[in-house]
Amino acid sequence: MKTSIIPIGNSKGIRSPKAIIEQCHIEKDVDLEIKDGKIIIMSIKYKPREDWENAFKMMHDSYDDKLIVEDNIDLEIGEWEW
Repeated sequence: MKTSIIPIGNSKGIRSPKAIIEQCHIEKDVDLEIKDGKIIIMSIKYKPREDWENAFKMMHDSYDDKLIVEDNIDLEIGEWEW
């Protein structure tokens, strides 16, 4: 399918027919990849924090879930200001 490059502000874009967008299940975000001089556009389907549970489990299993900063602040001291 032939299409044209169009100016969009300081960038350029490509208009894609609705049928192609729907067929590729593109909702909002896409991932662009350049391979062998070609632009590959892939639909991104993710949810924020989707894989955090697995990442935390892997950190725990590898003993990599230690505190970075010691948690020994005395919040009851008189001079403490927020």
